Parts: sequence; structure tokens; C-alpha cells
Amino acid sequence: MAYAAETLMEVDEFFAWQARQEKRYELVDGVPIEMMTGASSMHDLVVTNMIALFKGQLRGGPCRPTTADIAIRTRIRSLRRADVMVTCDPPRRDVYEALEPRLVVEVLSPSNTGVKWDRKLNEYRRHEALDYILLVDSEVVAVKLYTRAASGWDDVDADSLKDSIELPKLGCVLTLAEIYEGTGLEDGLGT
Repeated sequence: MAYAAETLMEVDEFFAWQARQEKRYELVDGVPIEMMTGASSMHDLVVTNMIALFKGQLRGGPCRPTTADIAIRTRIRSLRRADVMVTCDPPRRDVYEALEPRLVVEVLSPSNTGVKWDRKLNEYRRHEALDYILLVDSEVVAVKLYTRAASGWDDVDADSLKDSIELPKLGCVLTLAEIYEGTGLEDGLGT
């Protein structure tokens, strides 16, 4: 059911409302927006690969991967849900928002082509704690990494299973072969 906004929701109000919903929502400028559902098995495989890679490399440290169940506040009345996030705040009961997010991963697929990516990326870029934004295509071997730099954001593209993505502020290195493990995708080829 869509939310008919007479007034804009505050974040705490949104979380209380979201807990009563069957579907997952993001909060955009105070208005709940239903998230796309029904991700493909390729999308899901890339997401689970990313979670496993981060879980293994971050084990024993202060940071951990999360799923889209944990939100990131991008504006006063906006919460986004990345496919995967790395946050360095400890898990807490009844808290649904990352307070120290360091990286967000968005997996791109035909099911989310309607997303306004420029707007979402700009919201992520404004978050002071984020060091990295990683976009991963689920249809072809293609990754774009945005890294916070002194003068803004630098970006790097990778499109070979031999390539690696280095995340030194997290102490992680991801190979594209690991990200795409089990997908059957090859360099430069879709499914």
C-alpha cells in the first residue's frame, strides 16, 4: 500500500511505520518510496558474494557488512537502503540505521533500471562518513568504484575478472573473479 503523505515523515516516524509494512521502503524527502522487489538470481548472487567477501575480510575488526535491512541517512528526511553496506558502528537492538557507514554497494540490474541513480549517488556523496561507493553490474563484468578524495570523489572502472578493487581504508581487496563467482559471466560478455 502506498503512503499518502499529508505531512512529511521524520526518520523515527518512518522506522515505526516501516515496521508495520510487508514491503521495504526508502524515505526520500520525507515520503516513503517502495523499493523494487524480485531481484534476479544473478543480482542476488552478486549481493551474497559481496557480503561473504566483506564478512571474511572484516572479521575481527570494528566494521561489518550489512544487508538492505539497515538504512543510511542521506538527508534530514531521507534514508536509503544499499544492497550491501559496510558500517563500523556496533550492532544495536532496535536500531535500523547505520551510524558509521564507510561503503555502500549498489548492484545494478534490469530490475532497478528505473532508479534515479544520479540523485541517489549525489545523496551518498554528501554523506560525510562514506569513503566508498561501489556500483556492480549484474549482467556484465563491470564495476565502478567512487573513492572520497580531498577534492571530491575519484572514480575507477574495472571490467576484467583479473581486476581487483582496493579499499585501503577498510583493509579490503576484492577481485572481480570473487565478486562474480558462480555467475558464469566472462570478461566483456553478458549472460
